[in-house]
Amino acid sequence: MKNTLKLSFLIFMLLMEMKTMGQDMFVGLAKKSITPSSPIWLTGYASRTTPATGIVHDLWAKAIYLESSPKEKAIIISTDLLGLSREVHQGIVQQLEEKYGLSQKQIIINSSHTHSGPMIWPALSGIADYHLEEQKSVSNYTLGLIDKLVDLAEESIAKKEKMKLSMGHGQADFAINRRQLAASKLGQDLPGPVDHDVPVIQVSDLKGQIKAVLVAYACHNTTVQGDNYLVNGDYAGFAQIEIEKKYPGALAMFILGCAGDQNPEPRGTIALAEKHGKKLAETVQNVLQKPLKPLGNSLRYDTQLVSLDFQKVNISVYQKELVGDDIFKQRRAKLMLEAINKGWNIQQYQYPIQALRIGKEFTLVALAGEVVVDYSLRIKKEFAQHDIFVAAYSHEVMCYIPSKRVLQEGGYEAESSMIYYGWPGPFTDTVEEKIMGGVYQLMKNIGL
Repeated sequence: MKNTLKLSFLIFMLLMEMKTMGQDMFVGLAKKSITPSSPIWLTGYASRTTPATGIVHDLWAKAIYLESSPKEKAIIISTDLLGLSREVHQGIVQQLEEKYGLSQKQIIINSSHTHSGPMIWPALSGIADYHLEEQKSVSNYTLGLIDKLVDLAEESIAKKEKMKLSMGHGQADFAINRRQLAASKLGQDLPGPVDHDVPVIQVSDLKGQIKAVLVAYACHNTTVQGDNYLVNGDYAGFAQIEIEKKYPGALAMFILGCAGDQNPEPRGTIALAEKHGKKLAETVQNVLQKPLKPLGNSLRYDTQLVSLDFQKVNISVYQKELVGDDIFKQRRAKLMLEAINKGWNIQQYQYPIQALRIGKEFTLVALAGEVVVDYSLRIKKEFAQHDIFVAAYSHEVMCYIPSKRVLQEGGYEAESSMIYYGWPGPFTDTVEEKIMGGVYQLMKNIGL
């Protein structure tokens, strides 16, 4: 009797799960131009000496609002920008919470990390020292961005209608591990992990018409380099343009993965950025031509703050840097000595991580900063029974997030990049395990 009841219960649960698979939910879509309206300084490269001189194509912010019930709502926003500052991110979240009751755990904002977009002050502010009028221009753009992204979210919510989500995966191979490449040029041998996964989510109306395509990939948007002074979204920008050409009337959105140590190859020109973008768009088209996996209509989400520790640095190091010849070290030293004199804590950073589960079929893990690919590969391996994509460059882009391996190897991502981002120095080697501990807690909280 007990076995019969148990079997009946299992069959009932299986039928209920099958019933919810592929069901529709409310989805709202919106896009808004965030192209600078006046000459403005580009970010990402310290070598630039003048503001932007022109525009190749518009930069966009895009939103997908998801609502499976009055209590289950989430929004994903993408931007063709290097990354947001904490100030900008928190400003957006505060307004959306006040107006729509959306909490931090329901809002994911990801940046493509194009190095041909405007400075978002004070993210990566260590690469520049603007005069008063230049600072006004940069700061006015940053302040206006908050209003634009809030308006974008509001528009997506207002446009919600019943739609269906489905997904598949492809592969793109133009990303290479830049640390391995740099080491090989010096006659050294370093591991070269990559993640060529290209998850694709299709959003269709109830008639089967494609209304949106979300694509993700783990590769720096640095095809175009520091000698470029033209605004553009790099390969991700060109990919979205191409996808929207292939699917007229559909919104194309790009999410950047763990690209901290991943570069496009070859690179150096806008023509190569367009080539990589078209290749990514072709991958998307190939995925959409095959049978896709329906996504269920439930939403689970959570967010965590993880305390990351910096290695201790003797105050005398900053004192010497302040009177040294390296302008970037001098700027960092000035920040650190001011913080020390004000009694601020420069030994830890409160690091945000987040997860969004759509149905029982797909989970998006969102990490802040320039996360190296080791995290993506490890999370996918340790949760191999689940379909997961690990997005970096989410919330805020404040510095590189190295793995323990990268920290031990040293180099730009582990050490010297912290100068340009204005941090005390490298993280301690506990950084990876602390983040993974937070990820495990997130997964537990969303039911994985």
